[in-house]
Amino acid sequence: MRCPFCERTGTRPELHAHLTDDHAQEVITEKDSWGRRFMELQCPSCDEGHRQEVKPRYKDPQFLEEHFREIRLVAFDLFLYHWEDKHDQETSHE
Repeated sequence: MRCPFCERTGTRPELHAHLTDDHAQEVITEKDSWGRRFMELQCPSCDEGHRQEVKPRYKDPQFLEEHFREIRLVAFDLFLYHWEDKHDQETSHE
């Protein structure tokens, strides 16, 4: 697989770690006026993106900051399904 944000290639697990460690800024986290927290990631190759509420049962105001890496792991995992399906990337799971 090829990274959509740079020239790096690797297996799906390698790319998942790379995206999380080297492209964390691509995942946007925000809180709306009602206090709900969201993560969002836009595909750099098409108009599709994914926006999802983050742990709606937890109301800790520091949750987004304390769970920074875990939120990005989930966002990039979901993104890789899109990347494989819509952009003809090979799915090596080694």
